[in-house]
Amino acid sequence: MARSLHSSRIEETVDRLRASGAESVLDLGCGSGRLLARLLREPQFRRVAGLDICPRSLSQAADSLRAERDQHDGRLELIHGSFTEPDDRLCGFDAAVMVETIEHLDPRRLSEVERTVFQHWRPKTVVITTPNRDFNALFQRDARILRHRDHRFEWSREKFARWAGGVAERNGYHVTFDGIGQEHPAFGCPTQVAEFALRDAPP
Repeated sequence: MARSLHSSRIEETVDRLRASGAESVLDLGCGSGRLLARLLREPQFRRVAGLDICPRSLSQAADSLRAERDQHDGRLELIHGSFTEPDDRLCGFDAAVMVETIEHLDPRRLSEVERTVFQHWRPKTVVITTPNRDFNALFQRDARILRHRDHRFEWSREKFARWAGGVAERNGYHVTFDGIGQEHPAFGCPTQVAEFALRDAPP
């Protein structure tokens, strides 16, 4: 059976985190906890934390992950908060991920995300996935309409590369780009991904 796009995002993210050598992972905008559950199946990740600003989402995550929390005592933490606020408790993670979350922010808050994630917390690896607006032209509707009613924006590949490249340059990271899902020769993949690696990270 073909893997769903959401499942592909999760597996791609886990693969990248595994390859990075990270042992502690912070899921920013963890929602109901699907990625957290997948991370807990990997013994490499000795500390896993989910952060979300929505109490209801955290409650759903706590319910869905109850068995995993009992089985992996001490590895999982759920935190109410925002990735636009530099909470000192979240410093020291090897990696941070934002899977289809950044597009839910007001674009005016992107500078706060940059300061919090890339300057204050400063994980060695950051993985961000977000919709590829170019791909929307293939949908049977007005391509200007966003994919979800809660999306505040969706980036084209060019705009995402410009934003992520600027973040990397300003904060001492190297960034690479890829796509997730079936690729169209003109419009790319439905999901785009950027992986940031801290330039001065110890081996």
